[in-house]
Amino acid sequence: MTTATATRGLVEIHNVRKSFHGTEVLKGIDLTVQPGEVVALLGPSGSGKSTLLRTINHLETVDAGSVTVDGEFIGYELRHGKLHELREREILRRRTEVGIVFQNFHLFPHLTALENVTEAPLALKRLGKDDAAELARGLLDRVGLAHKADAYPRQLSGGQQQRVAIARALALQPKVLLFDEPTSALDPELVGEVLDVIRDLAKLGTTLVIVTHEIGFAREVADGVVFLDDGHVIEQGAPDEVLTRPQHPRTREFLAKVLG
Repeated sequence: MTTATATRGLVEIHNVRKSFHGTEVLKGIDLTVQPGEVVALLGPSGSGKSTLLRTINHLETVDAGSVTVDGEFIGYELRHGKLHELREREILRRRTEVGIVFQNFHLFPHLTALENVTEAPLALKRLGKDDAAELARGLLDRVGLAHKADAYPRQLSGGQQQRVAIARALALQPKVLLFDEPTSALDPELVGEVLDVIRDLAKLGTTLVIVTHEIGFAREVADGVVFLDDGHVIEQGAPDEVLTRPQHPRTREFLAKVLG
């Protein structure tokens, strides 16, 4: 649960719709994530969780509706009452405010852990080489990998690679951090080390939106749980309410299957 008071990172999603090849996968989603809040997105495969997550930092465009972070559109600007997509350079600038950690790490294999973390601040000319290295070493230490700064991804376990990916996402000091099934590609014995890092982040007051299948983790860490099914928000509320006393039959059915 969050213990710090956050002053930035308000995510507002209004009536978002998204279709792929004629099939609508998001059907008018409305959701607000308060600054510093940790929200877990749950639901069956194909429910729209990952697509919704990717609309927040404009990795997926929307067909209708809007997504803002602290009142600012990530991929669009409003002109004469209509949204117009920004140029790629401006999209990239705004996207730096919303970090994302994927399930499959996406580290650069030819770069060390340290270089993976420094790459974005250097490429965007946010920091000089020495300052970027100092920041990266601090972030690797935060995720328990200070001793692996010079290791290449192939020399790291899956859990270690995912922790480097988290450090990399933090290097630009995002307002919001998104996690798309961050443990689904890991061997079971490596899941805990990644969840421990996310637990620590939750205590710092960063806004976190997490697509996860780890029900126990969501119950422990999240401030709010959102259950999606077939492109709709079916139910949302505090973890104890949604996970222990779900009101919607579809939520109850899903939890019964997942929890056995």
